[in-house]
Amino acid sequence: MNPLTLLTILFSLLLGTTITLLSSHWLLAWIGLEINTLAIIPLMTKTPHPRSIEAATKYFLTQATASSIILFSSFINAWNQGEWDMTSLADPQATILSIALMMKLGLAPLHFWMPEVMQGIPLLTGLILSTWQKIAPMSLILQMSDHINIYVITTIGLTSILIGGWGGIAQTQLRKIMAFSSIGHLGWMMLILKFSPQLTAFNFIWYVTMTAAMFFSLMSLHATKLTEISTSWPKTPTLALTSMLTLLSLAGLPPLTGFAPKLLIALELMKQNAILLTTVIMAASLLALFFYLRLTYSMALTLPPNTSNSLLSWRLATKMTPLVALMNILALMALSLSPSILILL
Repeated sequence: MNPLTLLTILFSLLLGTTITLLSSHWLLAWIGLEINTLAIIPLMTKTPHPRSIEAATKYFLTQATASSIILFSSFINAWNQGEWDMTSLADPQATILSIALMMKLGLAPLHFWMPEVMQGIPLLTGLILSTWQKIAPMSLILQMSDHINIYVITTIGLTSILIGGWGGIAQTQLRKIMAFSSIGHLGWMMLILKFSPQLTAFNFIWYVTMTAAMFFSLMSLHATKLTEISTSWPKTPTLALTSMLTLLSLAGLPPLTGFAPKLLIALELMKQNAILLTTVIMAASLLALFFYLRLTYSMALTLPPNTSNSLLSWRLATKMTPLVALMNILALMALSLSPSILILL
């Protein structure tokens, strides 16, 4: 891709998210979301392949549908309320807007586009889709958290946790596994949104950190399938070890970074006397733990059955950058920073 074109696309991604973050007007927020959607499509189709074209088409149609629902609902709300402010929402419009934003995020049961799109795009574009593209919709959901129907958001959150765990069990494609991991983590955020928006923002920060660390590791290993990470230990033992621990951090095991959000969310739900809900989500998280452990087992506790006679795979240079090291350190050892971040939020 032409460097000037790539710079324009990346600037558009930055601009779209910034417009949405700084807006208190639904029309400006919609414009930012549209800029974001249109900017990432050229990155998806950078490699001219039928699979990437299919992924870009699915992504565009889904996002266009969600954007049209957002625009229509905000128009009706402005008609009824007399203003476009995000804090002035009537009940039916608020519910429809929240469902449309959750469709943009890829929450279940509106998640069907997410694994298919992730499977058809490169790892770098998958990183952007899993992290940066979720910042703008999540900021809008946080701003309108007081107006979202608690039954709707609890149902969607619980469904996302179940689908995120159940869907990733039988997968062998790493990008699809990361897609279902994203769905599950977003479900945890939605469950606690009505009770504590600060915990949702806190969980989202660590989700972005851990997901980015995992994608950077996969890009360094040139791995997109389960069989490819099983040969990572003889090549780069250090990166294989940190990637294994990052997966366990995504699973929420102590004393890694991912343990803090799940612990705090479970404690907050217990304070709200949602004991049955807490029990269900803790049991559902075992589903996700299963495929995380399967990945770690394949990565660090197995060796390939035989040594290939071809030297081609050994000539692929493993790119280790300071950014990979920094993100992995944050994903593994930032548990002690959790109180400070909660205070800032």
